[in-house]
Amino acid sequence: MVKVILVTGASRGIGESIVEVLLNLSADAVVYGVARSEAPLVELKKKYGNRFFYVVGDITDDQVLKSLVDEAVRGHGKIDSLIANAGVLEPVQNVNDIVVSDWKKLYDVNFFSIVSLVSIALPFLKQSNGSILFVSSDASDTYFNCWGAYGSSKAALNHFAMTIANEEKSVKALAIAPGIVDTQMQVEIRENVGPKAMSEEALSLFKGLKSDNRLLDSSVPATVYAKLALNGIPEAVNGKYLSYDAESLKEFR
Repeated sequence: MVKVILVTGASRGIGESIVEVLLNLSADAVVYGVARSEAPLVELKKKYGNRFFYVVGDITDDQVLKSLVDEAVRGHGKIDSLIANAGVLEPVQNVNDIVVSDWKKLYDVNFFSIVSLVSIALPFLKQSNGSILFVSSDASDTYFNCWGAYGSSKAALNHFAMTIANEEKSVKALAIAPGIVDTQMQVEIRENVGPKAMSEEALSLFKGLKSDNRLLDSSVPATVYAKLALNGIPEAVNGKYLSYDAESLKEFR
C-alpha cells in the first residue's frame, strides 16, 4: 500500500537525506517535499519521477503549506506521515545582544510554520491514523553558547509533540534530535555565525567535531525518521522527545 509522506526542507541536508532514504527503503513510498530552492528539488524529481513531487516556497507562507497538503491529497488521496525538518539557526546572539525581531523570524520558521502545517494536515492525518515527526535538537535541552533562539524554538517543538499526542489520539507525534550532523549548518557555525558571536571555547567544540571526524552523516538520523514515517510511531514513544540513538528507537536505526 502506498505511503504518502510530507517532508519540509527537502532540498538539502537532513531533509534531502530523508527523501532519499524514504524512496530507497520502500518502493511504495511517495514523497511530497517543500523548500525554497528549486534546483535540488528538480534533481530529486528527475531521479525518482512519479514518486517525488514538490512545492517551491517559504514555509512561513500558509499558502505554500496549503499547496503542499492539497497537492498530496489531490495526487494520492491521503497523507500518512509528516516530517517537519526545515529550520534555521540564526540569530546566534548573546542574551545581552538580543534583537527580538530576529528571534521572531526564527520562531516563524522553526515553530509557527510547523504549527500551521500540522493544523492544515491534521484532518488528513487523522483519517490515516498518521504520524508526525519533528526534527528537534540537542539544543532543546542542552545549553549551547548564544543559541537561545534556536534552542528554545526546538524546546517548544518538543512540547508541541507532547500536546498533539495527548489531544488527538488518532495521530501519533514524536520529536527527535538528529545528533550533530555534517550539514551546511555546521559549516555556517564554524565559518560564519560562530566566529561572530560564540565564545572561543564553544566554537572550538564544533571545529573539533569536524577535524576529528565525529560529525554524523545525514543518512544516519534520516533513516530513523524515514522508518518511523513508513512504519508508524510506536505507542510507547508517542509524544516524547528522544535522541535518534535512543534505545527505544533501536529497531528504526
